[in-house]
Amino acid sequence: MEPQHQHDHCPNPETSPPPSTTTTTSVTCCAKCGGPTAFAPPPEISPPPNYRPIRAPAINLPPNNHSQAIILAPVPQSQKVPTISPPFHFQIPSKRIHSPDDIRHFIDSDSGKNFLGFVVALSESIRGHKISDAFLQSHTINTIISIIAELIQWVDEIPPAQQSARYGNVAYRTWHSRLVESSESLMLRFLPNELQASTAEIVPYFTDSFGNSSRIDYGTGHETNFAAWLYCLARMGVVKEEDYQAVVSRVFVKYLELMRKLQLVYCLEPAGSHGVWGLDDYHFLPFIFGSSQLIDHKYMKPKSIHNQDILDNFSNEFMYLSCIAFVKKVKKGLFAEHSPLLDDISGVPNWNKVNSGLLKMYKAEVLEKVPIMQHFLFGWLIKWD
Repeated sequence: MEPQHQHDHCPNPETSPPPSTTTTTSVTCCAKCGGPTAFAPPPEISPPPNYRPIRAPAINLPPNNHSQAIILAPVPQSQKVPTISPPFHFQIPSKRIHSPDDIRHFIDSDSGKNFLGFVVALSESIRGHKISDAFLQSHTINTIISIIAELIQWVDEIPPAQQSARYGNVAYRTWHSRLVESSESLMLRFLPNELQASTAEIVPYFTDSFGNSSRIDYGTGHETNFAAWLYCLARMGVVKEEDYQAVVSRVFVKYLELMRKLQLVYCLEPAGSHGVWGLDDYHFLPFIFGSSQLIDHKYMKPKSIHNQDILDNFSNEFMYLSCIAFVKKVKKGLFAEHSPLLDDISGVPNWNKVNSGLLKMYKAEVLEKVPIMQHFLFGWLIKWD
C-alpha cells in the first residue's frame, strides 16, 4: 500500500503575519501534488567552471590558429652554405635566445635562414635514395663515422648502474664526461691545420649533441645542435656540398644508431616531450630525411607504415620506416593511441606533402620555440647578427 502523501503547506496568508520588508520568502511546490510547501528551495547549482584542459582531446578537433599557421606557411627552401675565409675569428659560443623576440630575430637573420636552408639541402640530397646506395665518401666523412662508432663502443664499456629510478641512469654521466674530455682530440682527427683553432667554437655544439648530463635527458634541441655542428663544418668547407648525401645516409644514420643505444641503455628522459601529441619523444630530423627518401617511391605510400612486413623488410633502408619501427618497439598499445600525430600523417596522400609539412613543422615547433632554442649557441660561425 502506498504511504499517505503528507507535507507542510504554506501558512494561511490571512492568519500569518505580513512578511518582513527586508527578507523575501521563496515558495516551492510539491513534486507530487503541485501544492505550495514551506520547505526551503534547493540550493542553486553553480555552472561548471570555465577552464582549459591541460591537453585537448585528439579526435575531430578543428584546426587551431597555430596549426593553421603552420599549414599556410611557405615551405622552407634549400640554401647554399656561405663558407668562411681568412682571417678566422673563432670564439667560444654563447646562448643569446631568451624571448620570442629573440626567436624572431634569429629566424629573420641570415644565420637562421642559412641554417634552415642547410637542413633542407640535406633533405633534398637524400631524395629518392636508399641508405645502402653507393657513392663516394670523403676521408672527413669516414673519420666522423669512425668517431661516432667509437662513441657507440664506449656505451658497451660503461654499463648502466643498478638503480631503482626508471629514467636517467647515472652511468650516462660517466659516458658524457668521457665525451667532454675527448671531444677536442676527436675534432683534431679530421680538421686541417689552419682550422684547428675552431675547436673552441665547434666542440660545445658537439658535446651538447648527445643529451644533457645533469638532467640525463635528450630531445630535439640536442639533435638540432648536432645539425648545427655539421653546419659549422660546412661553413668551414670541411664538409662540402657533394658530401651531403653521405652526411645523411652515413653520418646521421650512425648518429641515430648511437642515440637509440643511449636512450635504451641509459634510459634518457625525453627533453621537452609533447607526449602523445608530439611527433616523437626524441627525434625530428630523421622523419624529414626519411620522408625525402621515399618521395616518388613506386610502391610505398605514407599509409604503408601500418604494414608490418614493410617495416620488417625496409626499415634498414629508409629512415622514416626505421623511426616508425623503433616507436612501435618501445611503445605498447595501439599505434593511433600512443602516436596519433604519426598516425594522422599516414593519411597524407604522398611523401612530397609529408616532407614539406615536416619541414614547416620543424621550423615552427623546434626552431621557433624558446624552451628549445634558449640553449642554442652563437659564435663566429653561427652569428647573432
